Amino acid sequence: MPNRTVTSPPASPAFPPLPLLLSLSLLTVSLCSFGVLCVLLRAPMADLVVYRAEGEAVVHGGDLYGFTVTEWRLPATYPPFAAVLFVPTTWIPVPALKAVFLAGNALLLAWLLALSARLAGRRAPLPLLSAATAVALWLEPVFQTLLFGQVNLAITGLVLWDLTRPPGARAKGLALGIAAGVKLTPAIFIAYLFLTARRKEAATATASFAGTALFGALLLPSATADFWTRRLFETGRIGKAWIIDNQSLQGLVARATGTAAPGLAWALPAAAVAVTGLWLATRTRRAHGERGDRWGILLTAFTALLVCPISWSHHWVWCVPLLAVLLAEGRTLLAATAALVFTARTMWLLPHQGDLDLHLPWWQQPSASPYPLLGLALLAGAVVALRRRSGALPDRPGAALPADSQLSASSSSASMIR
Repeated sequence: MPNRTVTSPPASPAFPPLPLLLSLSLLTVSLCSFGVLCVLLRAPMADLVVYRAEGEAVVHGGDLYGFTVTEWRLPATYPPFAAVLFVPTTWIPVPALKAVFLAGNALLLAWLLALSARLAGRRAPLPLLSAATAVALWLEPVFQTLLFGQVNLAITGLVLWDLTRPPGARAKGLALGIAAGVKLTPAIFIAYLFLTARRKEAATATASFAGTALFGALLLPSATADFWTRRLFETGRIGKAWIIDNQSLQGLVARATGTAAPGLAWALPAAAVAVTGLWLATRTRRAHGERGDRWGILLTAFTALLVCPISWSHHWVWCVPLLAVLLAEGRTLLAATAALVFTARTMWLLPHQGDLDLHLPWWQQPSASPYPLLGLALLAGAVVALRRRSGALPDRPGAALPADSQLSASSSSASMIR
């Protein structure tokens, strides 16, 4: 019989799985919509312009804390170390730099979502990560971060990456110290590490933070002396504390009392919130071990946002890991409520031209300060959850817990911390 050559049918072209295809399509539509909106709004990306001016001051030897740029006359507010990091922004024309920052922040958002899933003890497959990035882009703090060309996502990502690394990981704490060297607020996590008996990690973070200050001093000695002895304490140069952009405790108190400089009316509650927040973060971590660390990290972050004199709305990108943890723990209603708070943009719907922020009626106050109110609710929930847990402990060592001693979800604020 003649030989017959058996040929296999041609292989069909490989297509991405349908979930991945749909999620990537959603991400593309979301990113394109955002880009079009930026063009229509003529987004100035004012903070990016400040960063570039800082880099130019380093390159040309200018007065780092003496200039103002943009129509809003914005000054440099970060430590000299940050200005050194901004030098590469001077190598790119401003239009191209804006495009780079938009693309970079979109990638950083995806990275932050992946880290948030890790914080929650989950993995984020590519389809889910793409869809989540498409949706999270429209959370008000994230949206504003991209619109202003801010570095919030990078700072939050560095902190979260470092804190979610395995215990004993090499040089754990180094990235946290670098983040604090760029923007001082993350330094509160060093205190959290010390209080939770992770002294090696805390010492590494402290040394890293000190190294950034030393590096800035070596390259910019005059600017370093100016910042650490003078500019650090001039919180007013960052912006007006009472405007609705400021979603810190000071902003809430200033608007509620109609006082531009609330003084002790803010300082004393802020000190109490700082101590209480760190205590709750430490107790939560000790009460629940590694699982409690996720809430300890979140409580520390929200405490920092509350007590910082100025916490612009775009600083609250910690809403991303908060939502991830709530969803991972099955708290869908609470996650939906928090997502609504961070997308409603109620503060921008109020009259806020000139000094109208100082003259809002009482019934508009919650809409003017949604983020600090949510942060305070989070701390209150932690208090309730810890009290319930301590009440469920046995009276004598070794006694078994009753079956009904689990934390109840009847209180929405308490259940956020479970």
